[in-house]
Amino acid sequence: RLKPFNRLQVILQHLKMSKHTDSTAEVLLEKRGGAGIITLNRPKALNALNLSMIQQIYPQIKTWEQDPETFLIIIKGTGGKAFCAGGDIRAITDAGKVGDRLAQDFFRGEYMLNNAIGTCKKPYVALIDGITMGGGVGLSVHGRFRVATEKTLFAMPETAIGLFPDVGGGYFLPRLSGRIGYYLALTGFRLKGRDVLKAGIATHFVDSEKLPALEKDLIALKSPSTENIADLLNSYHVKSKVDQEKFVLDEHMEKINSLFSANSMEEIVKKLKQDGSPFAMKQLETINKMSPTSLKITLRQLREGASMNLQEVLTMEYRLSQACMRGHDFYEGVRAVLIDKDQSPKWKPAALEEVSDEFVDDCFKPLGSNDLKL
Repeated sequence: RLKPFNRLQVILQHLKMSKHTDSTAEVLLEKRGGAGIITLNRPKALNALNLSMIQQIYPQIKTWEQDPETFLIIIKGTGGKAFCAGGDIRAITDAGKVGDRLAQDFFRGEYMLNNAIGTCKKPYVALIDGITMGGGVGLSVHGRFRVATEKTLFAMPETAIGLFPDVGGGYFLPRLSGRIGYYLALTGFRLKGRDVLKAGIATHFVDSEKLPALEKDLIALKSPSTENIADLLNSYHVKSKVDQEKFVLDEHMEKINSLFSANSMEEIVKKLKQDGSPFAMKQLETINKMSPTSLKITLRQLREGASMNLQEVLTMEYRLSQACMRGHDFYEGVRAVLIDKDQSPKWKPAALEEVSDEFVDDCFKPLGSNDLKL
């Protein structure tokens, strides 16, 4: 038997161990003051979202939503580089290839989480410091408050990997001013820092170094209302130099609004060619690299999503996700961009004209008992 002193050492050692394993958890969930705090903790993977993280975050949001002592929810990432760079695409690719259930479970779980954030009864504050793309956008953009910093890098780059801007992109993108959302969705254009606010994706802008103080102040609020939280965020926002530069797309907005308002991808391409300006030619070059199938699905997704609610959009997007899992371009895009990194995907079909309306229609068809139920 261990002597009492030794036993104490063993217990302390054990406590240290469990604390250590905790800090290696992929997501940390804690309650501090009146705030529930979600910390994405995969810094080496740029906090990419996987299924086990989704399965931990979802029930916790639902629990905090019911808890009278929780007044707000904060979500952030660790490591200083990324809030969340997206979904764990490689795991999904491997699963999809062999027909593993993960390809269904991941998208189903992720979209249910996006909906839980979008319908959350408690004010939800996303600190989108660093890279925020794809799945990371889904964890933030549907919440009540999105705080960008000078380090924020926003993009929905899915058309480059044979996917489409999912996680509710069909809801929030067509609702941005003019045709910005269509432009961002089809080209994968990256917005940085203050421009994320100016595009209407973030609600506030705060200097990155002030985030720890902001978080502390949010946690210290006593039984705050949504207005109290908004006031606090505004007080930080006004101290930042957000209005000094004009919006990066300002000078191109007129062109974006006219060129990207066409009813078909073929027409958008035709308009870009006719325009012939350096800006239009650059967009054409970008679009020509994207999966033709993805471009057609995406344009229709946004046009339809513009008049749908978030639940209808996510149900539609789940159907599209499963169509992509059955197809060719997603696996080829992931190979070219993420695995072999040769950046030269061989799309099938290779041209917009070869992607038939019937094929696109088919991607949008209900899945019967396999549909996403929200």
